[in-house]
Amino acid sequence: MTVFPPDGEQRDRIRDKVEEKLRPLTLPNFITLFRMAIAPFFVLAVNDNDFRLALWIFIIAGSTDAIDGWLARRLNSESVIGAYLDPIADKLLLTVAYVALTIPQGQAVMIPLWLAILALFRDFLIMLVALILYVVDGIQRFPPSVLGKATTFMHVATVGLVLLANLIPIPEVVLAVCFYTSFGLVIVSGFNYLYRASKAIEAKRQQDELTGAPQED
Repeated sequence: MTVFPPDGEQRDRIRDKVEEKLRPLTLPNFITLFRMAIAPFFVLAVNDNDFRLALWIFIIAGSTDAIDGWLARRLNSESVIGAYLDPIADKLLLTVAYVALTIPQGQAVMIPLWLAILALFRDFLIMLVALILYVVDGIQRFPPSVLGKATTFMHVATVGLVLLANLIPIPEVVLAVCFYTSFGLVIVSGFNYLYRASKAIEAKRQQDELTGAPQED
């Protein structure tokens, strides 16, 4: 069967569709980039022990996380680049916040070192597994679980509570509950992610066997 190359009009349509999906300079993507750009100012505020400013920066960053997603849906400007930028911006801010609030810089309350190490190791493990899923088995979509979302929420709550504890007295029991809840979710969600990844690989390979697609060993 002879395959004819697309004509000029078809090429234009294909190019338009690709450009529409990418759309790098949309307002939601600009807001996401802004969230990434203010991360260094958070570190500077913590370094200067200006926890009020650091808290406001963290609140503004969290607000932009909700706003960019809402605008993308509202303006019908969802893009492939935005789908990658948004989680990167979230991870960048939380990683920066955890590291900044773990290093002793004269603050009264810090994130425990053991919690920071476990949280960062889990995030590294997730990125490594996601890369393996994509490279080895071609799995591009691996949506977060309820446990993953709960863990992220507790990371945000931990950062916010530690910042607040450096401004006003917070009972130690409240901080301990927050830290150990985050610890528990980090462990459980990490193992859950590995389990779901193994099931996704198994399902993908079974599908390849049914369709006769080549498999990677």
